Amino acid sequence: MEYVVEFEVDVPDGTPHSELAARQRAEASAAAKLAIEGHLERLWKPPVALGEARAVGLCRADGEQQLDELLGALPPYEWMNTTVTPLGLHPNDPALTDGRWR
Repeated sequence: MEYVVEFEVDVPDGTPHSELAARQRAEASAAAKLAIEGHLERLWKPPVALGEARAVGLCRADGEQQLDELLGALPPYEWMNTTVTPLGLHPNDPALTDGRWR
Protein backbone atom coordinates (compact mmCIF):
# COMPACT_ATOMS: atom_id res chain seq x y z
CA MET A 1 0.00 0.00 0.00
CA GLU A 2 1.16 3.55 -0.66
CA TYR A 3 1.02 6.46 1.74
CA VAL A 4 1.71 10.16 1.60
CA VAL A 5 3.56 11.02 4.80
CA GLU A 6 4.00 14.62 5.87
CA PHE A 7 6.84 15.11 8.34
CA GLU A 8 7.36 18.15 10.53
CA VAL A 9 10.44 18.09 12.74
CA ASP A 10 10.47 20.17 15.91
CA VAL A 11 13.99 20.19 17.33
CA PRO A 12 13.89 20.87 21.07
CA ASP A 13 15.39 24.16 22.20
CA GLY A 14 18.87 23.72 23.56
CA THR A 15 19.70 20.68 21.42
CA PRO A 16 23.46 20.73 20.84
CA HIS A 17 24.46 21.34 17.22
CA SER A 18 26.56 18.17 17.31
CA GLU A 19 23.51 16.05 18.21
CA LEU A 20 21.42 17.68 15.49
CA ALA A 21 24.15 17.09 12.89
CA ALA A 22 24.54 13.46 13.97
CA ARG A 23 20.79 12.85 13.69
CA GLN A 24 20.67 14.50 10.26
CA ARG A 25 23.44 12.19 9.02
CA ALA A 26 21.70 9.17 10.53
CA GLU A 27 18.39 10.26 8.98
CA ALA A 28 19.97 10.52 5.53
CA SER A 29 21.37 7.01 5.93
CA ALA A 30 18.01 5.66 7.14
CA ALA A 31 16.19 7.31 4.21
CA ALA A 32 18.65 5.75 1.75
CA LYS A 33 18.07 2.32 3.33
CA LEU A 34 14.28 2.75 3.12
CA ALA A 35 14.62 3.69 -0.55
CA ILE A 36 16.77 0.62 -1.28
CA GLU A 37 14.22 -1.58 0.49
CA GLY A 38 11.40 -0.05 -1.59
CA HIS A 39 9.66 1.71 1.31
CA LEU A 40 10.57 5.29 0.38
CA GLU A 41 9.66 6.08 -3.21
CA ARG A 42 10.03 9.87 -3.23
CA LEU A 43 10.82 12.67 -0.79
CA TRP A 44 10.07 16.37 -1.28
CA LYS A 45 10.87 19.51 0.69
CA PRO A 46 7.92 21.92 0.58
CA PRO A 47 8.35 25.67 1.05
CA VAL A 48 8.79 26.43 4.73
CA ALA A 49 9.28 29.44 6.96
CA LEU A 50 12.71 30.15 8.37
CA GLY A 51 13.54 27.65 11.08
CA GLU A 52 10.94 25.08 10.02
CA ALA A 53 11.86 21.58 8.95
CA ARG A 54 9.26 19.75 6.87
CA ALA A 55 9.19 17.02 4.25
CA VAL A 56 6.60 15.09 2.26
CA GLY A 57 7.26 11.50 1.29
CA LEU A 58 5.64 8.81 -0.82
CA CYS A 59 6.07 5.61 1.17
CA ARG A 60 5.22 1.96 0.62
CA ALA A 61 4.41 -0.56 3.34
CA ASP A 62 2.39 -3.74 3.75
CA GLY A 63 0.04 -1.86 6.08
CA GLU A 64 -0.17 0.89 8.65
CA GLN A 65 1.51 -1.23 11.34
CA GLN A 66 4.59 -1.73 9.17
CA LEU A 67 4.60 1.96 8.23
CA ASP A 68 4.45 2.92 11.92
CA GLU A 69 7.42 0.63 12.60
CA LEU A 70 9.42 2.11 9.72
CA LEU A 71 8.72 5.69 10.81
CA GLY A 72 9.40 4.84 14.45
CA ALA A 73 12.89 3.69 13.52
CA LEU A 74 13.86 7.06 12.02
CA PRO A 75 16.52 8.87 14.10
CA PRO A 76 14.50 12.08 14.66
CA TYR A 77 11.25 10.18 15.37
CA GLU A 78 10.68 11.64 18.83
CA TRP A 79 10.97 15.12 17.30
CA MET A 80 8.58 14.39 14.42
CA ASN A 81 4.93 15.11 13.93
CA THR A 82 3.56 13.08 11.05
CA THR A 83 0.38 13.06 9.05
CA VAL A 84 -0.26 9.86 7.12
CA THR A 85 -2.68 9.63 4.21
CA PRO A 86 -3.31 6.14 2.81
CA LEU A 87 -3.67 6.07 -0.96
CA GLY A 88 -5.94 3.81 -2.97
CA LEU A 89 -5.99 2.95 -6.63
CA HIS A 90 -7.87 5.26 -8.98
CA PRO A 91 -9.56 3.77 -12.05
CA ASN A 92 -8.14 6.53 -14.29
CA ASP A 93 -4.55 6.19 -13.11
CA PRO A 94 -2.44 6.42 -16.30
CA ALA A 95 0.01 3.93 -14.82
CA LEU A 96 -2.74 1.31 -14.80
CA THR A 97 -4.18 2.06 -18.23
CA ASP A 98 -2.88 2.72 -21.70
CA GLY A 99 -2.25 6.34 -20.68
CA ARG A 100 -5.54 7.69 -22.03
CA TRP A 101 -8.43 8.84 -19.86
CA ARG A 102 -11.39 6.52 -19.79
